[in-house]
Amino acid sequence: MKTPRPHDDRITVIQRELFDDKKSKAQRYAELVIGRPGLWALLSYELVTLLCWGVPGALGLFLRSKLYPLLLGSCGRGVAFGTGVVLRHPHKIHIADNVVVDDGCCLDAKGQDNAGIRIGRGVFLGRNTILSCKNGDIVIEDEANIGFNTEIFSASRVRVGKKVLIAAYTYLVGGDHLYDRVDIPVLDQGRTAAGIDIGDHVWLGAHVVVTDGSRVGRDAIVGAGAVVVGEIPEFAIAVGTPAKVVRDRRG
Repeated sequence: MKTPRPHDDRITVIQRELFDDKKSKAQRYAELVIGRPGLWALLSYELVTLLCWGVPGALGLFLRSKLYPLLLGSCGRGVAFGTGVVLRHPHKIHIADNVVVDDGCCLDAKGQDNAGIRIGRGVFLGRNTILSCKNGDIVIEDEANIGFNTEIFSASRVRVGKKVLIAAYTYLVGGDHLYDRVDIPVLDQGRTAAGIDIGDHVWLGAHVVVTDGSRVGRDAIVGAGAVVVGEIPEFAIAVGTPAKVVRDRRG
């Protein structure tokens, strides 16, 4: 298991950036959404989203397939973007071939010195999925299938392996709050981040929560509603809160 990152004010909360009186509204917006300085970066983002963000039907799919790659760090062939897809810090988002990003997804690669989001070949992101970086990285390996309303949060590094199946409403929490002090709110105490690793061919059931610092070994299955704390071995079937191994799939 990785050693958690120490206290880091950059990954605590975003309110300081949003309400910094020393910056103009345009500067705050650009830092939150664009992630790069310069008028051209701002104008190109605004123009692309204006032209195709909410356009329905085949026309919308066509426009987004042509225009969204202009904003991204890289984008392969055959990538489909649904309506209402939100891109933040898009130059740090890299998508391989034949990926589907369904309606309402949010890909947020926010951070000052992170690599951002990397999505492998043949990945499916279900409706309203959120990939959220707070100065961390998210890696989705080839052919992973992520169910709708799933959230993957990273303040360090979260990896989802090849051909992983993640059911709806699952939450991968790649960061944690410090709470050792009682004289100030938890919100003001910063965060730690050890990261998460989900091995190849894993199946996470609906409403599973995977906590920071956890690892799920390859070919393991985690039952619906379980909370993973720590390590689940390869080929294990685990259920409950916290998740406990009930048997080995090979046995």
